[in-house]
Amino acid sequence: MRLDELRPAPGATHRRKIVGRGPGSGHGKTAGKGNKGQHARSGGGKGGGFEGGQMPLYRRLPKRGFLPYGGKTEYAVVNLKALDRFAADAVVDPAALAQAGLIKGRDRSRVKILGAGDVAHALTVKAHAVSASARAKIEAKGGRVEVLGAQVSAP
Repeated sequence: MRLDELRPAPGATHRRKIVGRGPGSGHGKTAGKGNKGQHARSGGGKGGGFEGGQMPLYRRLPKRGFLPYGGKTEYAVVNLKALDRFAADAVVDPAALAQAGLIKGRDRSRVKILGAGDVAHALTVKAHAVSASARAKIEAKGGRVEVLGAQVSAP
């Protein structure tokens, strides 16, 4: 079997109904739309979300929240307890976190370190955001924290 021999299963495809092409076709004159009325008109029918005059669901539900300038900044989150796998005085940056499997490779553009858990030894941590508790715990063990600038990934 070759690609050019592939065909849809019998009965899986149907011919398009051709309407409005004269009385001999059987679908002429009103083109299967009946006589007059909302559905016979061009663009006729009710809009999406119309519920027969009842207040539509999208208007009944409360509207909450506000996200200015294109939305919320999403971070790949790593807790301090996960950093124990790195050796003392190691440099922990987004690339090292991705290599260790703590974040996905595509999430390297925005990484935040949170303070759950403890670090066993001094580390140099480079991330785009660090919580105050995480910074305090890292520096208490003699480590350093560097905040990286935001990287914009190309589409």
